[in-house]
Amino acid sequence: MLTHEQIWTAIDRLATRAGMSPSGLARRAGLDPTTFNKSKRVTGDGRARWPSTESLAKALGATDTGLDTFVRLMDATEPDTPAIPLISLARATAAGHFDGNGHPAGDGWGRLPLPSGAIDPHLFALEISGDALSPTYRDGDVVVVAPDAPIRPGDRVVVNTADGRLAIHELHRRSARNIEFKSLGAHPHELSLAAGDLAWIARIVWVRQ
Repeated sequence: MLTHEQIWTAIDRLATRAGMSPSGLARRAGLDPTTFNKSKRVTGDGRARWPSTESLAKALGATDTGLDTFVRLMDATEPDTPAIPLISLARATAAGHFDGNGHPAGDGWGRLPLPSGAIDPHLFALEISGDALSPTYRDGDVVVVAPDAPIRPGDRVVVNTADGRLAIHELHRRSARNIEFKSLGAHPHELSLAAGDLAWIARIVWVRQ
């Protein structure tokens, strides 16, 4: 007999295998982005809520996954693929998701599988929401970020300011006093930030589109 936990575990793993969060999987399947969220897995009075057959079918279709593979994902002994923390860019702006060095911290992270091999322990991934960064990055794109990697002019970077604002820009020039960026999006422009106003900056090393 299938259990509630097995079904939702398989959905989480299905999203991870596809390089998405559960909300990203729902969006890719043409569903409401909250369809697979943890808050939707129980009713208001605490009873278990099951995903609909239609939502499961759409998720399998969106990831080109067969039912036999989905059944295997229910198995708690199925080996995990090497993965890094994943969160949407919109959620990452909330406090508590990074330490002072720009390393992922706290709760609320999903997982993004990567090819087997050595993985930098501080890599993390951000899922783009909306089209504010288009055409460089579009809704549903995932960028992998290396907070400990060296940064050069021309690199695309994640910038976190001392007052907690998180943004993605292209590095133009940096000095001991100022850091200059070029914004991304349909109407790029230059902007400058005093070095003292920067909490951390990290290089984007890969993008899944």
